[in-house]
Amino acid sequence: MAIADSLRAGVIGVGSMGQHHARVYEELPDAELVGVADADADRANEVAARQGVEAYPRDALLGAVDLASIAVPTEYHYELARACIERGVDVLVEEPFVADPEQGRTLLELADERDALIGVGHVERYNPAVAAAREVLADAEIVAADARRLGPPLDRDIADSAVLDLMIHDIDVILSLVGKEIETVNALGTRENRYIDAQMGFADSTVASLTASRVTQKKVRELSITAADCWITVDYLDQSVEVHRGSSPEYIERDGEVRYRHEGIVERPLVESGEPLGRELAAFLRAVRERRPPDVSAADGLAALQVAERIEELASRSRDRPNTQPTSIHR
Repeated sequence: MAIADSLRAGVIGVGSMGQHHARVYEELPDAELVGVADADADRANEVAARQGVEAYPRDALLGAVDLASIAVPTEYHYELARACIERGVDVLVEEPFVADPEQGRTLLELADERDALIGVGHVERYNPAVAAAREVLADAEIVAADARRLGPPLDRDIADSAVLDLMIHDIDVILSLVGKEIETVNALGTRENRYIDAQMGFADSTVASLTASRVTQKKVRELSITAADCWITVDYLDQSVEVHRGSSPEYIERDGEVRYRHEGIVERPLVESGEPLGRELAAFLRAVRERRPPDVSAADGLAALQVAERIEELASRSRDRPNTQPTSIHR
């Protein structure tokens, strides 16, 4: 594919997420938003008019672009990604990558045969706070990670579960930070898996706990990392990071009373401002221009999907187990 000064971009699916892909492509200096496509013609026309481009039928759009974002329900990801690859169009697929891991493996093989690039939209990788935490952890020995992604019930229908819609972001971030194979996975779910707790154990003995909820009356997006020499907290919403070091607990005797005191150093690294989606699409454009694997590759998306599906399976099994009698503890 010959690369022009501006890469020609299109968006397939311009609903709640895809419309923002269209907006960001229009804003990026090295991209030309050519047009959009959507099964809902009225929505396609509305978003196209807002961005000053055309609404295309899908096949016509693929004939006019160098790359495309796919932001449709997960069940259609495979079909549309395959169509892009077969037309020589590099593709960024919103997460989850595909509905079935076997579909993901097929796309990986096809992309390799056609020299096409596939990126997966795990946007939290591009959160500036995650980037700042990654720098702090560059030479650190990670002991454990804890992620919480909580919120109230949605006011719109969504096919994906709390694991595949919410927790999968944290699975991907933690996999990228730890960089080791997973050896064990456990999970418990309740309220039809709208609230799920999961644990992962890695080959290097690192452990991780993850919670995803659609029944919590507060929106929370937090990650904490325990390392050998520090404790790091990340707030995805505020895009802030704190690094706690040198914790020193002690007991102090004063005026005949013993009191507890805990001191430590709290660092607040500089976090660059920026919209994660803008950083994600800019990174994908660079990968296309340089013909190198995207930062979040199809293999990364497939790895996160496989872990998420295992968690979903275990959480569903936990709901189906017969109730056991509680253990009485006598004192």
